[in-house]
Amino acid sequence: MTARPANTHQARLLRLLRDEGPNSRAQLGDRIDLSRSKLAVEVDRLLETGLVVADGLAASRGGRRSHNIRLAPQLRFLGVDIGATSIDVAVTNAELEVLGHLNHPMDVREGPVAVFEQVLVMAAKLRALGLAEGFDGAGIGVPGPVRFPEGVPVAPPIMPGWDGFPVREALSQELGCPVMVDNDVNLMAMGEQHAGVARTVGDFLCVKIGTGIGCGIVVGGQVYRGTTGSAGDIGHIQVEPDGRACACGNRGCLEAHFSGAALARDAEDAARAGRSAELASRLEAAGTLTAADVAAAAAAGDPTALDLIREGGNRVGQVIAGLVSFFNPGLVVIGGGVTGLGHNLLASVRTQVYRQSLPLATGNLPIVLGELGPAAGVTGAARLISDHLFSPA
Repeated sequence: MTARPANTHQARLLRLLRDEGPNSRAQLGDRIDLSRSKLAVEVDRLLETGLVVADGLAASRGGRRSHNIRLAPQLRFLGVDIGATSIDVAVTNAELEVLGHLNHPMDVREGPVAVFEQVLVMAAKLRALGLAEGFDGAGIGVPGPVRFPEGVPVAPPIMPGWDGFPVREALSQELGCPVMVDNDVNLMAMGEQHAGVARTVGDFLCVKIGTGIGCGIVVGGQVYRGTTGSAGDIGHIQVEPDGRACACGNRGCLEAHFSGAALARDAEDAARAGRSAELASRLEAAGTLTAADVAAAAAAGDPTALDLIREGGNRVGQVIAGLVSFFNPGLVVIGGGVTGLGHNLLASVRTQVYRQSLPLATGNLPIVLGELGPAAGVTGAARLISDHLFSPA
């Protein structure tokens, strides 16, 4: 993909076709504030670039039938979601439909070189499946703060060796296409906004609970990143004065008291202390415990596992309650690996938020689990690069 929209009108047309699929010229005219003749000029210019194509005759609205217009079907975006313990890579078309999706376990602490070698292997596998000859752009999510304009991670607590690594530049050279980089929770928010539970909401919070905890903030339909890109780093809000040591260097952070890693550690402590026969049995069988083990034990009715989930949900809910009072969102989405804890976690979070925030903020506030699961991050990554490419050069 070498062409870019020449102006904001063309950019808006491209994003409209991305988000809503093929439209007739007449339908586009209903949505874009342009005269009929000006709209025709802009559509014809986009057709000349090859970014859009004619796609059959539209349904008649009386008089001469117009053609449907759609984004070029050969356009391909690569979405990469790097988590703390795994990598998701997907190919999408221009409408951000996932055409192929691969997952591979990997510890982000192995460093950027090893991680991106694996990303390139997975991208090559997707190409070999015939899903793409090449990529017109790639979006990358990483589990830490990102200086967004440069596409560079900055002092990420759970990513040793990544500070200042030129992710965008390095991947752009390897893939041969434009690359954009963002924090993984921002991409999860964008994925849920495009194709998930937040499709009709302009202002919402998307909280990701995994190895770490972060929050995507969407205001007026746009991700809010803050001045330097660190907005939403709620995992390092203090919930316990002089509490547990956190990877960031402080004490008592939410992430230190409830995240995938903290929950696994607490479950192992409970198992070794004899407080849960169910968790002890799982620990003896596997040698270690994960959040998934806690979820399974809770589903079996284990009271200790249920207590761990409720206590963690209360802490998360305490932080979200403060955010709700401050931001007054229309929706709160909970996602990430720990959402396998399901409705036990959600119930605790809801209880705290509804109890602590003012009724005006929570009277019509849904707090729900995300719909897309692992596809949210890769869809959001594709959305990120398409937002860049579907903007005037």
